[in-house]
Amino acid sequence: MRIQNNTAAFNVWSSYATNLTKMQASMSKLSTGQISNTDDPAGVGISEKMRAQIDSVAMARQNTDNAISMLQTADSWLQKINDQVSRMKELSVEAESGTVSDSDKANIQIEFAAMQDEITRITSKYTAAAKYNGIYLFRGGQGTAVANADAVTTGNITVQVGSDINQKISLDLKDLQVTNTSSIGSIHTYSYNPSTNAVAGSSHDSVTWSSIIDTNKMSLGDSNVIGKLDVAIDYVANARASMAAQQNRIEQTNSGLLAYEDNLTAAESQIRDIDMAQETTNFSKYQVLTNAANAMLAQANQLPQNVLQLLG
Repeated sequence: MRIQNNTAAFNVWSSYATNLTKMQASMSKLSTGQISNTDDPAGVGISEKMRAQIDSVAMARQNTDNAISMLQTADSWLQKINDQVSRMKELSVEAESGTVSDSDKANIQIEFAAMQDEITRITSKYTAAAKYNGIYLFRGGQGTAVANADAVTTGNITVQVGSDINQKISLDLKDLQVTNTSSIGSIHTYSYNPSTNAVAGSSHDSVTWSSIIDTNKMSLGDSNVIGKLDVAIDYVANARASMAAQQNRIEQTNSGLLAYEDNLTAAESQIRDIDMAQETTNFSKYQVLTNAANAMLAQANQLPQNVLQLLG
């Protein structure tokens, strides 16, 4: 019998301390649902990089959502422009009829000019109605206004669609301002020799967008109005087709990002997340062992008391 060093109690205390530490670690895992950095230092390092990648992919996906919203907004305005140009053609066809009086033509011209002015209001100047989050949709370039002039910056709108450097998609928005003098197509007309039906002459006139919507450049009294409006309708239809194609591309990118984010999250979960069922079993085991060791420690502390019996 020894009273200076109670080795039995020390051994029980050592087991108790070990089980208590493991139980506390198990409680920490159950409360967070994750392993700690001391459980798997290398795994946690990989997990942290994956988490940064996951967060970046989620933000890139949000960028694509915003780009889709912008393209949808632009398409809605293009639909209105298409409706107005189509109405202008209806009016031009009506005005060409010989059964329409001069006063009727004057009334038709009033509506025709109103359509031109409305398209100009939507697309042109710093007051242009067609905008998304402050970005002009039909003034060309990046849609961002230049501070010292009524203009916009050059280049296309770029969208960051990935979590890594330079993973971008460039979006092309048409310039539909009243100042756009670029050619949008041509009108081809021919004259024939009445006796031989052979071509006697032809003209090939270039059409600009500004000549369609500028009231100072086109009215119902001009020649080839119907043909010019046909070219304009084709131009707007092409702009809508281009917008829809770009939207489809962004939607495919968005779908790919969603799958990528899902796979990364699953991979990160395999490293970082704990199996709650297994960890609950471990906690119960260490809880029982800790309680048992605590009881045995009380018993071991009673052993030196037997010495008193020897002392009488």
